[in-house]
Amino acid sequence: MENKYNLKSPAVKRLMKEAAELRDPTEHYHAQPLEDNLFEWHFSVRGPTDSDFDGGVYHGRIVLPPEYPMKPPSIILLTPNGRFEVGKKICLSISGHHPETWQPSWSIRTALIAIIGFMPTKGEGAIGSLDYNPEERRGLAKKSQDFCCETCGCSLRSALLGPSPTNPSPDDQEDQELAQQINFKAEARQASESTGAESGPSTDPRGETSTLWGQEEEEAHAEQQAEAAPAASEDEPCPTAPSSRSLSPRQRRAQQHQREPPSRPTFPAFPHTASPHPPQDASHTGSVVLIMVLALLLAALIFRRIYLTNEYKFDYEL
Repeated sequence: MENKYNLKSPAVKRLMKEAAELRDPTEHYHAQPLEDNLFEWHFSVRGPTDSDFDGGVYHGRIVLPPEYPMKPPSIILLTPNGRFEVGKKICLSISGHHPETWQPSWSIRTALIAIIGFMPTKGEGAIGSLDYNPEERRGLAKKSQDFCCETCGCSLRSALLGPSPTNPSPDDQEDQELAQQINFKAEARQASESTGAESGPSTDPRGETSTLWGQEEEEAHAEQQAEAAPAASEDEPCPTAPSSRSLSPRQRRAQQHQREPPSRPTFPAFPHTASPHPPQDASHTGSVVLIMVLALLLAALIFRRIYLTNEYKFDYEL
């Protein structure tokens, strides 16, 4: 298998390291990749004690993305158990359905511990969840050890070590603490979603507002700002209009259309903003008359100059 994959890939390095750590089965779980696919693992977990799954051993698949551990894996149960659907990707806070809650520090071992910890919880309509009654779950737990996987050839009767009556090891205590942390995060998220889906914002016993409701308010506020921004840029008053601040947006648009070329439709000017424009014909006529008067004055000066010159020559000859 080492020759099949790029050993410089972070995902390949991580999976090979985890495969070495999980090579030996424990009392509670065991997982190994398939011989021809490093990104598909088969696992076996023991049902939690003092629950409806006590005495059962359950088999399933873990499909890992190429971006692992930056993205979460998908988890599929293959053994009937009464808590998760068979052959369907289940919805957990550590599965591919919730990449926002996944942490790269988690591993396949973390996923196995989380599966065991989530089994006694309620499905509450989550994707791939079931809510069988206790009797059915106990019956499935007894039948689970007769399961044999056709893909990896695993027999659940010998997949895990037998439970020992001794005190739990440090690894078992660490597993329980980790499972409690994952369960707490999942329950907190489900509580925020359920409270946010109801009528209006709600607060928990500590007085904190629902996270989902706060996100909706932030998105609504952002949308209002986005809608107001283009409107403000379009309705920005012209700096030459002293009284434009008191005008409504419709009046400002009317002023802008009025200043456009005559070929475009214009709106009637407002009395307090429009300035009187003199007729173009009258101004043109006045200019022509002024030019003619100046031309006559210039001609009179020229003739007077010529007359004075001739008169001076006549006196000089006399």
